[in-house]
Amino acid sequence: MAAKPLLIVVSGPSGSGKGTLCAMLRQALPNLAYSVSATTRQPRPGERNEVDYFFISDAEFQQLIDRGEFLEWAEVYGHRYGTARPAVEAQLKAGRDMLLEIDVQGAMNIKKSFPDALLIFVQPPSLQELGARIANRGTESLQDLKVRMDCVLSELQAAEQYDHVVLNDKPEDALAELLEIIGDAKGKRSEVGKKIQNE
Repeated sequence: MAAKPLLIVVSGPSGSGKGTLCAMLRQALPNLAYSVSATTRQPRPGERNEVDYFFISDAEFQQLIDRGEFLEWAEVYGHRYGTARPAVEAQLKAGRDMLLEIDVQGAMNIKKSFPDALLIFVQPPSLQELGARIANRGTESLQDLKVRMDCVLSELQAAEQYDHVVLNDKPEDALAELLEIIGDAKGKRSEVGKKIQNE
């Protein structure tokens, strides 16, 4: 029996570098399926529709909720974000490992639906560094920056509910740790598959 595919959930506070790490992870593991989230916020400079996010209106988002199209969704910093159910379920059914880059609220919802999902929390080196990273993006107003920083402490406390916490001080080191975590999880799934096959 083949090992069950992994549903890998990566999340962390805004500015923790989870997006950069997930991009590096996808480059390192080209067979890893990736779910593009839907959001009601406006694109940041350089972001592309249907590549970085599906940028949709509040009305469209609500229609998807009403039709049960989301695996999970949450309101974060005044905007809604959601993960499309059909895309995720189709990839897992096809036997492909799936990567979700979502916020803490979404990760906790996934944990309820998929108890065997692999939850990884990306932790910034310090609050000062986190604030600097968000400010340096130049995409948030002072008010938005304050809202994000106010949410950080509660998000950092949620780290204890994850399977692993990865400190993102140096992206290359954090990526190596991510790859090791995923490799170990895949190894354990293979062992369970072999055990079931031999019984």
